[in-house]
Amino acid sequence: MYDSDKRRILSLLAHGAIFASTLFVSIGIPIVILFVSDDPVVKDNAQESINFHLNVWFYGAIIGGLAWLTFGLLGIILGPIGFLLHWGLTAFALLKVFGNPDEPFKYPFIFRLL
Repeated sequence: MYDSDKRRILSLLAHGAIFASTLFVSIGIPIVILFVSDDPVVKDNAQESINFHLNVWFYGAIIGGLAWLTFGLLGIILGPIGFLLHWGLTAFALLKVFGNPDEPFKYPFIFRLL
């Protein structure tokens, strides 16, 4: 049996690390949690957080490239949408994990490499 409070804290930390996404260190938090924890739910949440980090960076690069190509026009349109999805999905993940720490959260509409 796993400690529910420890599970909740580590899962929240793994998903919440994206809030420091301007630093490449932010992906290190769920990576460390993935290797340190022996809890399968925490490991699933850490893997999902890593996948979400990679997706945010990938789509951010696409939006940035499109903004550069269109002299900022598409950046003005797509930037806020990407920002809202990035922060909104993270907030949703935190609420789900806080409400039910015994079930791993899966982000919708992302590519999973892990």
